[in-house]
Amino acid sequence: MTPLDAALAFVQVGGVLILSFGVVKIVYVPLALYFNRLYRSNSAKHRYSVITDRPLVSVIVPGYNEAVVITSCVESILASRYLRLEVILVDDGSTDSTASIMAGLADQYDRVRFLTQANAGKGAALNYGIAEANGDILMFVDADGIFAPDTLMRMLEGFDHAKVGAVCGDDRPVNLNRVQTMMLAVLSHVGTGLVRRALSLLHCLPIVSGNIGAFRRDVVQLVGGFHEDTLGEDLELTWRVYKAGYRVRFQPSALVYAESPSTMGGLWRQRVRWSRGLLQTLRMHIGMLGRRRYGLFGMFLLFNAITMVVIPVLQLAILAVLPFLYLAGSGPVPAEVLAILGWLGLFVSLALIVFSIGLNRSWKDLRFLWTLPLWPLYSVFVGLALASAIIKEIRGTPAVWNKLQRTGVISVTATEAGPRYEAGV
Repeated sequence: MTPLDAALAFVQVGGVLILSFGVVKIVYVPLALYFNRLYRSNSAKHRYSVITDRPLVSVIVPGYNEAVVITSCVESILASRYLRLEVILVDDGSTDSTASIMAGLADQYDRVRFLTQANAGKGAALNYGIAEANGDILMFVDADGIFAPDTLMRMLEGFDHAKVGAVCGDDRPVNLNRVQTMMLAVLSHVGTGLVRRALSLLHCLPIVSGNIGAFRRDVVQLVGGFHEDTLGEDLELTWRVYKAGYRVRFQPSALVYAESPSTMGGLWRQRVRWSRGLLQTLRMHIGMLGRRRYGLFGMFLLFNAITMVVIPVLQLAILAVLPFLYLAGSGPVPAEVLAILGWLGLFVSLALIVFSIGLNRSWKDLRFLWTLPLWPLYSVFVGLALASAIIKEIRGTPAVWNKLQRTGVISVTATEAGPRYEAGV
């Protein structure tokens, strides 16, 4: 076999593998629809949840150099219609005025407490907050989050079964002032609106977002809190919740608006950090992949590892080889067929986006569909970020809390966050 034949075979086999895993993901569509049907038919008014017991909720907000956003975050939490809460602010050795602002908020509001520590990372800040918290439900929120008035109630309603150990809400971009953030706002509907619904229905939701996640206190204590030596502390903790035999629930009406990266550099650092967090978690829990003792979640982790790690790297390799094949006159697909596949992919992507926006009833975001031509470039960008993360992990590059540089831009208000509900509390 000549090198040209080998390259052609690689592209053909790789292309079939990528297409196969992509087609499997189409099953998310009916699952998400069924989730919505159950979610609406089993209204919170007609089922038990921990909100009936009116538990104390400890909202823990870690922060490092969050001066421009922390006040808005805290004030939105305190505006919640659920009143049995405490807000614990943990400064992780900030070099700006974050600590003084946090201290001022604690002096101003009775339900706010302020803690500070030398810079030790997000996981350590979260564990410090957990140790000082009094609530039966622990909620973890990033310092740029803007709550809707009913967010806390919707999160509590997700704890509707004794085996639900954690609940994940829906996080959406708040800074819609850049082309990049507009694109991310549209794409986030697929990841949060569509995928989380489907995976929650299967009891396979792999992550409780660190931006809008709640846990039973006894479950957090059982699994040992956050690991402080990983960049994916929220992902890793979620997997241990499953490992302990608990479920994770998605609450689509529990909304928080938070900043998306507004610069290419910020987006790159975020995606590299997320990818390293995934790789570290896979390494720590490799024994869970494909193991039937963890139910469908164990099988899903194997599928997820392939789609999130193997497929993106394979896509980059194929993209690198394709130009040489076509220059040599051995393109794996005729130009006419390639054009048809391109248009088909465009149509399917557009249909999924519109479907996902409809699930979230966020029709206003259709105005950003003009960012569609940027999506293929973004896919390559994410693949390159994963490749960089793999190299950093192989080299053992130190893991640091490389958080976004906040802008303080707020383009939406929490009251725009979807349909309205009665307070109920």
